[in-house]
Amino acid sequence: MSAARAESRRLARSKSEGTLIDVDDNGQLSSNNYKGSYIAPSVSKHSEWPILQPEVLQPAKASNPFWNGLSGSNPFLDDIMDNGESQRNNTRVSILKEDPLAVFGAENADSNSSTDEVNISHLLNLKRKPTQKRSGRWNSASDILDISDGKAPPRQSNLVVSNQFLTPDFDWLKDDREAHKMAWLSHRQLTRSCLDLGIMSQSPGWAQSQATETQIVCKLNHNGGSVQLPDADISAHIPEGHVAPGQIQEIALKAILDPPQGLNTDLSTTLSPLLEVSLSNHDTQECISLEMKIAGEIKRDPLSQVMTEIVCLCGHKKEGPFERLKSCYVYRDTLQVKLKNTRPQLYVIAAAQAKVLQPPAASVWDYMDRQVTVGIYGPKHIHPTFKALCAVFCHNQIPQKFCFSDFKKGGKNLPQVVLQLWGKHQFHPKELQNLQIALTPLDCTYEISAVDQVKEVKQVHLKMGQILRLPFTLSKSGSGEMLPFKLGVQVKGSNSAILTEFTVSTPEAPPRLSDKFRQKRQERRREVAFSAPIPETAMLQCPKFQNREVNVCWYGVALKSVLRQVKVEYLLEYFKGDTIAILSLETIKAVGQTKVKEWHIGFIRGKLGLVHCKNVKVISKEQVIDFTDAKVTTNTLLDQLVRPYKKLTYMYSAIQSLAIEDITSWKAFAEALGYSSLSLEDITRVQVQTEAEKVACVLEKLKEDCHSDKTKKKFQHELMIGLLKIDCQGLVARLTQNTVILSTAVELGIRWRELAERMGKLSGAQIADYEKPHRGKSGEVSGQSMWKPAYDFLYTWSAHYGDSYRDVIQDLHLALDKMKNPITKQWRQVTGALIAVSCMEILRASAFPKEETKS
Repeated sequence: MSAARAESRRLARSKSEGTLIDVDDNGQLSSNNYKGSYIAPSVSKHSEWPILQPEVLQPAKASNPFWNGLSGSNPFLDDIMDNGESQRNNTRVSILKEDPLAVFGAENADSNSSTDEVNISHLLNLKRKPTQKRSGRWNSASDILDISDGKAPPRQSNLVVSNQFLTPDFDWLKDDREAHKMAWLSHRQLTRSCLDLGIMSQSPGWAQSQATETQIVCKLNHNGGSVQLPDADISAHIPEGHVAPGQIQEIALKAILDPPQGLNTDLSTTLSPLLEVSLSNHDTQECISLEMKIAGEIKRDPLSQVMTEIVCLCGHKKEGPFERLKSCYVYRDTLQVKLKNTRPQLYVIAAAQAKVLQPPAASVWDYMDRQVTVGIYGPKHIHPTFKALCAVFCHNQIPQKFCFSDFKKGGKNLPQVVLQLWGKHQFHPKELQNLQIALTPLDCTYEISAVDQVKEVKQVHLKMGQILRLPFTLSKSGSGEMLPFKLGVQVKGSNSAILTEFTVSTPEAPPRLSDKFRQKRQERRREVAFSAPIPETAMLQCPKFQNREVNVCWYGVALKSVLRQVKVEYLLEYFKGDTIAILSLETIKAVGQTKVKEWHIGFIRGKLGLVHCKNVKVISKEQVIDFTDAKVTTNTLLDQLVRPYKKLTYMYSAIQSLAIEDITSWKAFAEALGYSSLSLEDITRVQVQTEAEKVACVLEKLKEDCHSDKTKKKFQHELMIGLLKIDCQGLVARLTQNTVILSTAVELGIRWRELAERMGKLSGAQIADYEKPHRGKSGEVSGQSMWKPAYDFLYTWSAHYGDSYRDVIQDLHLALDKMKNPITKQWRQVTGALIAVSCMEILRASAFPKEETKS
């Protein structure tokens, strides 16, 4: 392992701790500028605001003479220092322990915005799921506290952490070799990290589990065809002539099982999953037809028929807003709809809406014959002790596999497992009511624990339409062989009347391997591992970047002339009647002279920038008369996209850690950076073995070349060009988000307090808590260190967006625009980064053949 990677493993005190490299031409760099301890997190899925566990005893406190002084330099460690026997009388409370809605403001928490602007209060309901594959050793104290998952349990006076977490017992998994291996590796990763195992041993709650999304991708030509979602009653019909002869339409269908928030109320209820339809070709001539089964019908009585109707809703974003489609036809439990307005992504869902509720009806459920589906999930093989999961769905499309992560044994968290569908059953609850679900093993030696014998489903949870997860623990009560058995399921209503009952069959026990055969197989695997050499110059097949004309579908005709007396970077200038290439119909929000305006991303006369939506009339490609000034190639677009990276600040250690994880071929990476004539020996200075070490050496070579002649090349600028040429758009997006946050923190300096008050609704005491770890001997944060608390705040704020890197940059851009004296007036790099992440997809679609593009 190279020295650069070994050096980057040092533990940081704070998330902002690390060496800052500013690429200002006048700055002086020393050898220490190339090492740092910050490792950027992987982008993950949307999730809820993490709330810190309030109180944990530390077993190592007695053996650490420096423990009492830790919280003096970091207020966030108070949560770990406190215990039940001695509590501090500290009036300042960490903002991480407060209600997130109180911190960021809850006045608009339930409102649904119809614009591109993301409501911060709404996003607080999303939970950040940490998907870091690195050991916890890479996390700093701020990481532990910022990313701790789970809800805070009630405060107890005598909370004791079980020592069993440090002494694992995996004997109960000995019959399932794969599960035993995953559990052992997960526990070893935790014990080798610097994480507080007491906090980790407490359950984070059910919010971590996600239903497996079913999806399919298919390519169709001029003749059309049909695409059906696997294991679902959802299909898309593409008519003949949908695309012109010789063209291809790539269509992707994905069922998102949990419905968007706000669609399930007293007057509305969803009847299907949220279907995501993605299209690669927007030049279409015939409409796509969708057909899906819905989970309910309107009752036959005249009142229900008049008061209720089944509609199909469509939106361009997963969270909405949605509009009603008129071309919708419903026959019993089947819905058919035509998608006339084709976009890159459409989100379609079926719902029942009531015009008004007439007593005694309390909700739209009273006008419906609703179907509810109960699915029973369990492991692939039964064990002496295992957990089954009863999942309740408010639609009839349920997955064959279900990911679940909150299984525990002896107070210890086990790794996430994938459960198999044992059986499912649909029934009509007659009305919206509380449900009681009981599981009973039939004719076997297995029994269900007393606390899990009956599970209750509240009607308020049923009305929300979300997937309800009810775990049951089963254990073998006697000795003897483990045999498959039947599991009886009974569902009762509010009045204890039986609504439905059914049985499912469990799988068999895992096959046993003899000790002799197991030993031979291990020896054979060991021989194969030692005999397989590491290839020296192996080069994976990577797509080739091609210089070709960008396929632009939309253009704009300038309605007025715009010439700026003071030139503004990333804002276009044009004359009335000019034809401007519109690279994305998805607009960008930015403050103009006095108010927030919407802007298109346009290209004209070799420049890429923003054009005000009201200043152009959008037309199709067929309506364009003169393409002279609006033609753009992939090379030109690439050069324009990477402009902001010349002036953005970065941390080399963060870039290095992400690059060695995502780049799979050092040879392709070196060729993209212009090192095709150099061999591995010319690039490396030490003996390397793995592909990651070779990538690190190529990155080090680029850094040295750029810093030796700063007038010609900028490290981050050259790196982004190379990554985009080898189709690493995901890595570019993550690096861009991290770089924008860091650069903004540096530019803000002491003015980060104003931004925190506006964007985060932080009080003076909460701002002081962010600054306390970075105060010097004088008790104040120096001007050179003020970027650190600013970065801590921005990183914590951005973490709750998950993988929506474009939304992070867009909302940050708006917040900076709305400051009293906006820094974006002179510093437009956030605008350039927002344009870059918005145009990466169209660059990728034009520069790489579709058959070579990575999935």
